Amino acid sequence: MNNRITDLFNIKYPIIQAGMIWNSGWRLASAASNSGILGLIGAGSMYPDVLREHIQKCKKATNKPFGVNVPMLYPNINEIMDIIVEEGVKIVFTSAGNPKTWTSWLQERGIIVVHVVSSVKFALKAQGAGVDAVVAEGFEAGGHNGRDETTTLTLIPMVKEQIQIPLIAAGGIATGKAMLATMILGADAVQVGSRFVASIESSAHDAFKKVVVDIKEGDTQLTLKELAPVRLVKNKFYEELQELYKSSPSIEELKTLLGRARAKRGMFEGDLDEGELEIGQIAGLIHDIKPVSQIVDDILQEFEAAKIMASSL
Repeated sequence: MNNRITDLFNIKYPIIQAGMIWNSGWRLASAASNSGILGLIGAGSMYPDVLREHIQKCKKATNKPFGVNVPMLYPNINEIMDIIVEEGVKIVFTSAGNPKTWTSWLQERGIIVVHVVSSVKFALKAQGAGVDAVVAEGFEAGGHNGRDETTTLTLIPMVKEQIQIPLIAAGGIATGKAMLATMILGADAVQVGSRFVASIESSAHDAFKKVVVDIKEGDTQLTLKELAPVRLVKNKFYEELQELYKSSPSIEELKTLLGRARAKRGMFEGDLDEGELEIGQIAGLIHDIKPVSQIVDDILQEFEAAKIMASSL
């Protein structure tokens, strides 16, 4: 399955495990990399010293390539980037910010840079900034998302038409059939998030993992567009948020309700009522919690079977 992405990252299969906050620690990233795909540590929920610890543990747990996902809105961004360089990380996925800010700096230090986008406009900006590849993430995705609600099925071919660098599809991908579909539409690889939340090695709380496998169609919603769009499970906190929206709240009122560390409270600590529970729409197709190696095998087997099925149509 060699292509531009497997060659770029020196991995066996064109699959990336998303670097999700409160889910993607060293155990998940190393298990993903050991399975032949690219594992990512999610720096967005880590203090600098915690990130360093996760990178060091990941290096001990795998001799395969892995990377770090860095939201550029991070308050300690300079320290985070210094740690990444000091620890010898060779792949960085950036998001939530201007790719021009760090791309050249990282590349000058021998680091491959990938930027996450939600539109053609930002894909072109990322390419112009010199990134090595882009992740185009559709509206279906979990966590923070684009405001335009462009679906993956629409976004991937539109981005492919406009850029020349490698393209990674994300949003609503948890199966081999979805992997094949997005690659037919022009993606060189896929990034999988929600499916790996429901894995043994995910750092998410067990109670949140159970919520993920119990989710049905319509149980999530994109909201908080005034702050940073995020797809949430419809729990008690979500319902309180919707009640507040009836009064046309100010941004400050929304921030007050959101408070601090609500995502940690929900996904990491397991408060299913008051916590912020982020997951993609594809959770409706996730019915069990498995080891990462088994999830990867399932995706690859279905991918190969889908190719055979498609060739007979």
